[in-house]
Amino acid sequence: MKYLHFFSNSFPIWIVSFSILCLFSPGMIDWYPNSWISPSLGGIMLSMGLALRFSDFKRVLQIPLPVFLGIFLQFTIMPVSGFLLSTGFLKDQPFLAAGLILVASCPGGTASNLLTYLARADLALSVTMTVLSTFLSIFLTPFLSSLLIGDRVEVNFMGLLLSTLEVVLLPVLLGILLSQLEKTSVKSKGFFSSPLRIIQKWIQILVILGPSISVILITLIVAKVIANSSVVILDAGIYISSIVFLLHASGFFFGHFLSFQLTRNVQTSRTVSIEVGMQNSGLGVVLANMNFANPLVAVPPAISSLMHSVLASILAFYWRKKG
Repeated sequence: MKYLHFFSNSFPIWIVSFSILCLFSPGMIDWYPNSWISPSLGGIMLSMGLALRFSDFKRVLQIPLPVFLGIFLQFTIMPVSGFLLSTGFLKDQPFLAAGLILVASCPGGTASNLLTYLARADLALSVTMTVLSTFLSIFLTPFLSSLLIGDRVEVNFMGLLLSTLEVVLLPVLLGILLSQLEKTSVKSKGFFSSPLRIIQKWIQILVILGPSISVILITLIVAKVIANSSVVILDAGIYISSIVFLLHASGFFFGHFLSFQLTRNVQTSRTVSIEVGMQNSGLGVVLANMNFANPLVAVPPAISSLMHSVLASILAFYWRKKG
């Protein structure tokens, strides 16, 4: 058991080291096809659901302030930071500026749920914020992008909704149902008592292995995204990478600072910080490729996937140790 805890607690090392390897040697992850990314995210969400109960969501919704505060900060801190950074540092690079604003206007990424889970913050609040921000992004992402960039960004509404159901809602609900089943008391006698006990044993194993499996899956996902965009990331250089770093750093800092000032709750402020600082970079890459002819627009979202994963991993590692 202690080895599993060590592996999970060391997740920043795995994410950073494997991502760097795949950045310079993208072929080493060719065995992991792009078609596995969505199922892998679904597996992570299933693992998250196993750590939840329906009562957790009831508790969150009974105190709606953290949820709405987090959503508000998500769609204000990041877009404003993206606009200010692009205006201050990318005046002569309009396509890179557009890409920075685009990814800053995206919703929170599903990986934020894993980092919240590993940071021992409020997982139910994190999942609730991710789901709500994703649905709101159907309208807010194109609105904020067009407002701040000046160009219209089209979103595949139905595709976004279906992917949310597939990757977030359904796996989490299944995990919660399995968690409820694992806690169900079994009568000593009965036709279904023996099979149910066997199922509960397997669920217990999944609960134990869940964090380690999630670390493996998120490491593979991040590394694959980096490998796919390795050429544009290496060509962009340190300058644009530093700007993307500042974007996410501002999200983590102001998300934590403002939410703590308003709620005075450590767990809530940590959760909001991770939710605000991490973006759905994959969505940003897709929107850039679909709506802009210049490939430079996709560069900031591609770099974003590594930057927010590294920063969030370090924060989650620190908060997990701090308790």
